[in-house]
Amino acid sequence: MPTTPARAAVVVNPSKIDLNRLRAAVTAEEQANGWEPSAWFETDQRDDGRGAARAARDIAPSVVLVVGGDGTLRIAAEELRGSGIPVALVPSGTGNLFARNLGLPLADVAGAVRAAFTGSDQPIDVGIAALTDDAGVVTTHAFLVMTGIGLDASMAADTNAWVKKRFGWVAYSDPIARSVIGNRQIPVQYRLDGGQLRTMQAHTIIVGNCGTLTAGVLLLPAARPDDGLLDAVAFRPRGWFGWTKIGYGLTFNRFHSRTRFGRLLARVLPASRSLGYTQARTLELRLGAPEQIQLDGDPFGTVTAARLTVEHHALTLRTRARG
Repeated sequence: MPTTPARAAVVVNPSKIDLNRLRAAVTAEEQANGWEPSAWFETDQRDDGRGAARAARDIAPSVVLVVGGDGTLRIAAEELRGSGIPVALVPSGTGNLFARNLGLPLADVAGAVRAAFTGSDQPIDVGIAALTDDAGVVTTHAFLVMTGIGLDASMAADTNAWVKKRFGWVAYSDPIARSVIGNRQIPVQYRLDGGQLRTMQAHTIIVGNCGTLTAGVLLLPAARPDDGLLDAVAFRPRGWFGWTKIGYGLTFNRFHSRTRFGRLLARVLPASRSLGYTQARTLELRLGAPEQIQLDGDPFGTVTAARLTVEHHALTLRTRARG
């Protein structure tokens, strides 16, 4: 019986990439692999990418190329999770934390496109955040990298986008300094996997499927994008000495988790109260007052509660081109 020719769909943020270069790379792979011409769906200012991703999903393509940064990928994952359609990322944003965590090339458009047509598939998890705003309205969103409350969310909301694009982490120096000096603690009630409701005071809470931040800082050492678990860390410093402990912990996370001696040392050293780690499939947070929250680097306003869960292997990621 005749088979339907393979066909790709391309979801692209045109402001993030040279479209002529991208189209040339896609055309070259179509011809090399005998695929039909791809369907193209561009995001624009009136659509954050949701409509483009949904339209791509509805034509049931062989693969969806997502061309953009973490925000574009997050929205595409929200629409494509559970569909079984492979997603291939062509990183072209400013942060690209997801690509960095998975070791995907950041400046190789041709290589990333080739992986979409010839690569292999792997299942990854999708985080789901049910957010309750000040008025009690609940909205649900996906995330692939991290969600954060406190300093992490303030950095996403308050830092000028133009400065972030031009100067990277330097742009965050002012909000970080103000937050550390103020050392405001958030009263939080939390529950792990339906267990006992607990309370704590925390400066910042970050929950993620991936562990590494920009500049190679390993924040969540045990985080894996395909293990069916969410990893969380709470910053709970007591004054300047507490921030010194946090700095020390983040500096040596990679050594403690990636070397044999480091893992041995981590087992015998006392756990730091300033950095509290945990894992769960479901994490419920109730906040004493409305606080800002971010998902994969995008601000989502203020919330009074958040229920974070993981959909195990909900998205198929295509990477690693053959040959």
